[in-house]
Amino acid sequence: MKRLIPILVLLIGLSGYAQRDGRMNERIKAQKVAFITEKLSLTAEEAQQFWPIYNAFEEKRESIKSGQLREVKIKIRQNPDMSDREASKLLDQILDAENEIHNAKMKLAEDLKSVLSPKKIIRLRAAEDGFNRELLQHLKKMRERRMNKN
Repeated sequence: MKRLIPILVLLIGLSGYAQRDGRMNERIKAQKVAFITEKLSLTAEEAQQFWPIYNAFEEKRESIKSGQLREVKIKIRQNPDMSDREASKLLDQILDAENEIHNAKMKLAEDLKSVLSPKKIIRLRAAEDGFNRELLQHLKKMRERRMNKN
């Protein structure tokens, strides 16, 4: 959970930034495809079956993040001094969204069983974490360069 929150914040932030600059979003996606394909050592046949399943999962996850979770984030920003009742309602919405993401991950793993070996499915998680780590490092360097310019 502690690792999920920074990644969630990054991806929410990136999705807003990437929407302003579609090219950046496409570049990140292309780099992620290459990274995961390499880390999993996907054959052409595996890749052909894997990517439609994985992309459907990514679309579902992004839909939840840009929909339900974005709305909650906006409400929190608009009313940081909310009542306990309001906070409880928002917490329920967060938990519902996280549960939907969890269910999408479970479906992804189940769907991938017919395409990849269990070992490659497990390596997928490590590859995603590795990509996110590298992306964070790259963004940090970009921010430092920008700050040094100013």
